[in-house]
Amino acid sequence: MEEHEQRIPGVGDSLSRPESSLSGSAGPLGRTAQLRNWAGFWLLGLCNNFAYVVMLSAAHDILTQQQTGNSTVTGPVSSDTKSNSSSYDCNPVSTAAVLLADILPTLFLKALAPFVIHKVPYGVRVLFCVVMAAASFLLVSFSSAMWISIVGVICASVSSGLGELSFLSLSVFFHRDVLGGWGSGTGGAGLAGAFLYSAMVQAGLSPQTTLQFMLVVPAVMLLSYFLLLVPPASVLQWSRRTEEPVSSEERRALMDDEEEEDKPGPGGAEEQRSALTFTEKLLVLRGLLRFLLPLALVYFAEYFINQGLMELLFFPTFLMSHAEQYRWYQTLYQVGVLVSRSSLCCFKIRKIWLLCLLQVLNAIFLLSAVAFQFLPSAWLVFALILYEGLLGGAAYVNTFYFISKETEDRQREFAMAVASVGDSVGIALAGLAAFPVHGYFCSH
Repeated sequence: MEEHEQRIPGVGDSLSRPESSLSGSAGPLGRTAQLRNWAGFWLLGLCNNFAYVVMLSAAHDILTQQQTGNSTVTGPVSSDTKSNSSSYDCNPVSTAAVLLADILPTLFLKALAPFVIHKVPYGVRVLFCVVMAAASFLLVSFSSAMWISIVGVICASVSSGLGELSFLSLSVFFHRDVLGGWGSGTGGAGLAGAFLYSAMVQAGLSPQTTLQFMLVVPAVMLLSYFLLLVPPASVLQWSRRTEEPVSSEERRALMDDEEEEDKPGPGGAEEQRSALTFTEKLLVLRGLLRFLLPLALVYFAEYFINQGLMELLFFPTFLMSHAEQYRWYQTLYQVGVLVSRSSLCCFKIRKIWLLCLLQVLNAIFLLSAVAFQFLPSAWLVFALILYEGLLGGAAYVNTFYFISKETEDRQREFAMAVASVGDSVGIALAGLAAFPVHGYFCSH
């Protein structure tokens, strides 16, 4: 349940005013424009995370394909034949290798870009993301060597990471309900990416053909941003931003009709006109730690499951092959993410630490299941993976909602961008932890 509002400590704490006008309703723009913006952010969330999700869903197939040296597979990749003498059916390289290639560039971008990215117009950023997403599908689909596949995965990572921090920053210029559209869209990306990849390969298409078909997704991102969104005049598409931020008149144009006007204290107007300094940005980052640390731990636990344990949760007598089980684990996880990331309109969860605790317990249970092999069937794993996705998606969307709500006007665009580093830190650490776990079990 939503609790009493608390402000992020940092810049502007001395100002006493209602919620940011930047996240007010679309008032003068009209209801139609507000719906277009919600739908636009939904599609942007879908397209932005699509390539990232597909690369993780294809991780098992990518590694198996490169292991066999066959780049012209005409059907689903199967790995039912064990690749070593272990009691587990393992690839020589953990799927965490694909995860790290998919997350480390994102982590690098999210850690550094928020301090300088405001100088790059939003239109330029979107075009770059579209090009990198298209390159990722082409490189992986036509690759004949592991390093080419990894470069393709890195391109997907760059596109997703830059897109996430850019669109979260962009959301502060719109009514706050676009965050619900963004969260639901990113959840939809998980389901659409994992399901489409699994279903098309299951139907007999090669992984290569499947990836080439998905080139339509970057095109949809381009159309959604430039044709569907109705951005205010303060959003700079092509010209470089000056140090003069959004004017008070533009801010009030986005205010909710029912909200009071801003009433900054002495010196507040001048403070609003000035850009954040590097020191002030560090103060904002420190204030965000109470959100970022739980989010990082949630994502550490769930991606440790996804890339460290899922491949090892194989049931030889089940009705699906190993590759099929892995793909549908990924799909069910994304179903849970979609449902929980779409829940913001129904309820809000302020206690992110509770979701964190439940996710850690889930990871410990599944690690025990891999070690002692006491689970009787894949059906129970399906249920636990669905539950895992529910916890992770809820942590993500509620974290950004409360950061948006509890951050001062001047801080919000920077805070939304830099906060996206939290989940990436957890994912990167999970990828690193998955390697020794994979090596240990596959040697026994």
